[in-house]
Amino acid sequence: MISIENVSKSFGGQNLFEGISFQINSRERIGLVGRNGHGKTTLFSMITDAQAPNSGNIIIPKNYRIGYVRQHIDFKEATVLDEGALGLLENERDQYWKVEKILGGLGFSANDMQRHPDEFSGGFQVRLNLAKILVSEPDLLLLDEPTNYLDIASIRWVERFLTNWPREILLITHDRSFMDKIITHTLGIHRCKIRKIKGDTGKYYDQIAQDEEIYEKTRLNDERRKKEIEQFITRFRAKARLANMVQSRVKTLAKLDRHEKLESLKTLEFSFHTSPFQGKQVLSADHINFAYDAQKQLIKDLSFSINRNDRICIIGKNGKGKTTLLKLLADTLNPDSGTIRYAPTLTPGVFEQTNIKSLVDTRTVEDEILYANPAMDRQAARNICGAMMFSGDNALKKISILSGGEKSRVMLGKLLATPANLLLLDEPTNHLDMESSDSLLSAIDCFDGTVVMVTHNEMFLHALARRLIVFERGRVHLFEGTYQEFLDKCGWEDENLLNPKSENRDEPAVKLTRKQIRQMRSDIVTRRSKSLKSLEQAISRTEDDIETNENTLSELNHAILAASQAQDGQRIAALSRQIHTCQSAIDDLFDQLERFSTDFDTKNAVFEKQLEDLGRDHEQ
Repeated sequence: MISIENVSKSFGGQNLFEGISFQINSRERIGLVGRNGHGKTTLFSMITDAQAPNSGNIIIPKNYRIGYVRQHIDFKEATVLDEGALGLLENERDQYWKVEKILGGLGFSANDMQRHPDEFSGGFQVRLNLAKILVSEPDLLLLDEPTNYLDIASIRWVERFLTNWPREILLITHDRSFMDKIITHTLGIHRCKIRKIKGDTGKYYDQIAQDEEIYEKTRLNDERRKKEIEQFITRFRAKARLANMVQSRVKTLAKLDRHEKLESLKTLEFSFHTSPFQGKQVLSADHINFAYDAQKQLIKDLSFSINRNDRICIIGKNGKGKTTLLKLLADTLNPDSGTIRYAPTLTPGVFEQTNIKSLVDTRTVEDEILYANPAMDRQAARNICGAMMFSGDNALKKISILSGGEKSRVMLGKLLATPANLLLLDEPTNHLDMESSDSLLSAIDCFDGTVVMVTHNEMFLHALARRLIVFERGRVHLFEGTYQEFLDKCGWEDENLLNPKSENRDEPAVKLTRKQIRQMRSDIVTRRSKSLKSLEQAISRTEDDIETNENTLSELNHAILAASQAQDGQRIAALSRQIHTCQSAIDDLFDQLERFSTDFDTKNAVFEKQLEDLGRDHEQ
């Protein structure tokens, strides 16, 4: 259990936390929510001791292991598999199957596992860092946007893996659907305070909205009452016979608490401008093919049409051609063969992550919005800057000093400035917090035009998709139906194999002898005894302490009965305090015993499963 006690943290003049306190208890999977810049990653850094709080304490038990995925890339081994195995516990160094299972779930093929880590893209290198942490089985798993760089199949695998995680998790993600499927509790940073509730993000945000509504009603009622009292005092101050009533109201006024009006919190406000479109068909693709080289045919003989007001999502694993298809539809790439025909009045609006490079460092945010639509006046551009959270002088910031997330917001702002009747969106939720993602979802849903979007966010897929373009099993095809219908009728390839509940592994090439089986069984029993010995001793000591304290409590109860009969008040008071102390100690010991027993059962179950698998796989 980790305890955060009265912690405060600030940077410069900005307060992130003011006296926050909470606990991370055994087996809790907690989703950490809050707006960008409100301190989520800072809280992670303080828990890992990378930063210190300005005041307060963070109490972590001795020998409690924390796993945190680092963005820093520093590989030591010659293959992905060997690098992943560095995360294995000391007594599991030979259990490469665990590494293979996790790497496979994160999208590495069998051939990939024998390649050097430096051969992979940054996204796959971050996945390898994630795999090293998962195989290390820490007591607390800290995950900051773990779905970044993951495709949808890997996200679904990680989701199931974390749902079955037997210890603690603290999770940051902009993907509300992913978070809600995993967590048992929500921890929210809001107005420099923190609140933890049991349940998902929907329950948390409902509670926040309800509390702020009650606060505002209370504030208005108090202001009205204060005004009435002030009017009474002013009106009757000079009336001698009402002096007592006036004085009473003066005292009441002094006691009234002042409730400040809640500051309005900034949220991205999306509203796309629609360009008129009268036709029925937006575009058609006929037998298109595309390959970057002869060995990598991404799109083969693909034909489909897009109609007015369609909502089409492009889904599939990374590297299979989703973004390439979007570029073909945006006419920034040409197909090797086949044709794409566009309606004459088509006006596309395109959002791509790589387009951030098109921003000019010497321009301001406002300049970039104006360049997107020269017909727009400066006030309209400023309004869009404000909607993208660049209000006031922030609209005059140079592009060169913006973070990656801020540049992504500028690109969205340019898209808002441009009237369009077809939106082509490539992972638009990257760099957005949960509230902003919700706002984007609402804006896309309300857009009076056609949307084609690449996304791995299942909440967006369930809410928006009416047709799908699916990259899987080495081909690309159109699926006529919603995402749920796709899951029901087709599902993702190899999903059963990626299920972390399944312990299926390749059968040994050579059948084990009875002697080898006995040796493996003996090894498991020995490791179990070594691993559980300290817990067994702790359980035994705690049970002895409970028995000792219960005997003491019995003696104290007899003593207070005798003191009552003797009417010895002083003795009764002293014994009462001792009984309370003793009872509290017994309660604490029972809590300890429950924790020790739970840990014992959890660890023992792992070894029992290994023994069961050994018997099932090898007994004849």
